[in-house]
Amino acid sequence: MSNNNFQAMNTETIGTNAGTVWVALNNATTLGIKQLKKVTKLKDKELYAALGWLAREGKVNMTQSSEDEKDILVTLI
Repeated sequence: MSNNNFQAMNTETIGTNAGTVWVALNNATTLGIKQLKKVTKLKDKELYAALGWLAREGKVNMTQSSEDEKDILVTLI
């Protein structure tokens, strides 16, 4: 069964999205997930894959927001 709306995420796409997230964090120091989605215009799956890429490389730190327990704050290491 084929889904024409599905865009495959390969390592090149994930790496490019990781770069977009890195630039956003570099410009703002700390951003929540909601803010990152707004700034980068990435969809949930794209953003989380990019964050996983950056986390695996040891480039980001993620902590729970003290203001909104449903939000995660992301900073560059």
